[in-house]
Amino acid sequence: MTTTHEYGERIGTTASLRAGATAAVLDGDRLLLTRRSDNGEWCLPGGGIDPGERPAETAEREVFEETGLTVRATDLLGVYSNPDVVVVYADGNRVQILGVLFRAEIVDGTAGLSVEVTEVGWFTAEEAARLTVIANHVPLLPTAFGTAGPYFNRSAPE
Repeated sequence: MTTTHEYGERIGTTASLRAGATAAVLDGDRLLLTRRSDNGEWCLPGGGIDPGERPAETAEREVFEETGLTVRATDLLGVYSNPDVVVVYADGNRVQILGVLFRAEIVDGTAGLSVEVTEVGWFTAEEAARLTVIANHVPLLPTAFGTAGPYFNRSAPE
């Protein structure tokens, strides 16, 4: 079984909440994206915040674990969560993600593969728009590319 998504109005109320952090790493106008081994979709590198860890540390650790790149988080770019999307993992856990997005700069290394990542790439905004990107990361891309201000999910219109 692969990681999937469930959609529905406020479906997040049927799941647990999981905190995570992601990194937007740019090389000029190209953004680092990784292809997930569990579902084949593209995403920003990131993952769950471990107890005792700062969100920025999570973003740095996850980039290293997933790609082998050593990065340093430099700026907070946004906070995201969508109560209308639930991530369903292979083990049956269902979570609504509460994520923190950071800008990160490369300190050392070259992007490579890992158990979690089958492909890495550096993409322009136009190239990324043609990829299948995981649902929670699609709205983050303009901020990650630097073409939009800080990201947060606005309240639903009444």
